[in-house]
Amino acid sequence: MDDRQDGNRGYMIGQAAFGARPLEPALYVVATPIGNLGDITIRALETLAAADIVACEDTRVTRVLLDRYGIKRRTTAYHEHNADEAGPRLVEAIASGRSVALVSDAGTPLVSDPGYRLVEQAIEAGLRVVPIPGASALLAALTASGLPSDAFLFAGFLPSKSGQRRTRLEELRAVPATLVFYESPRRLDECLASMVEVLGDRPAAIGRELTKTFEEMRRAPLSALAAHYADADTPKGEVVICVGPPIAREMEAAEDIDALLLSLAEEMGSSRAAGEAARMTGGRKADLYRRLMDLKADGD
Repeated sequence: MDDRQDGNRGYMIGQAAFGARPLEPALYVVATPIGNLGDITIRALETLAAADIVACEDTRVTRVLLDRYGIKRRTTAYHEHNADEAGPRLVEAIASGRSVALVSDAGTPLVSDPGYRLVEQAIEAGLRVVPIPGASALLAALTASGLPSDAFLFAGFLPSKSGQRRTRLEELRAVPATLVFYESPRRLDECLASMVEVLGDRPAAIGRELTKTFEEMRRAPLSALAAHYADADTPKGEVVICVGPPIAREMEAAEDIDALLLSLAEEMGSSRAAGEAARMTGGRKADLYRRLMDLKADGD
């Protein structure tokens, strides 16, 4: 794997040409634009122009960016389907003195893509890993959502199957932070309906096609968003969902139910305690039983 191309370390901004100095051997994790190619950073351009190897999720997508800025480096594929073979080769290249720039199709690598495996392998080999920060869809949506950003949890993609999706949302229901999800536009209506059912009618926001020509930020309670997308045509483009943290009374209610479950469990078996709590609160016995098991495990 010889992709040094020492005579082509440069990039263009408009009509101005700039040179880029060779990089030290390392894995450079480079954030790229999530839509608008003007969102690239100068440091990212310098890194991509100087790297011995540019490893891409999709070489065709990255080539559009490189061509925009006159970067002539060769690219090599690194994605979930070839990570087992490509990863060791890239680590070996760094160990032999080369620099590798890792990019995803859009945004910051490792966020919902397999790049973490390569970082893990590089660290295990004692190699340097250098972050080159920049665009991120989850942060772009969060900052424009109008929801609390002092504490947030990125939960990635929810499971596609309804039962598994509900279970995951139940796990996140009491998290005292804004929740951020990625979702396929084809499943958006189903996902929002599950969120209303499990999380309640919290403030929320949906970012779509962020930084692109038809960018949209829609802010409303979850129930209103669910109703809108249930009636609308399937939206186009990448979707980010931000859901506000549980309101105080929801958190208090959860704490009260925990106390009720533990109190009942002192007097009867777990299954019966969950059933009695379901009768008293209107909750589902299966959910309450699972919560009781978690409480007991935490208390061990």
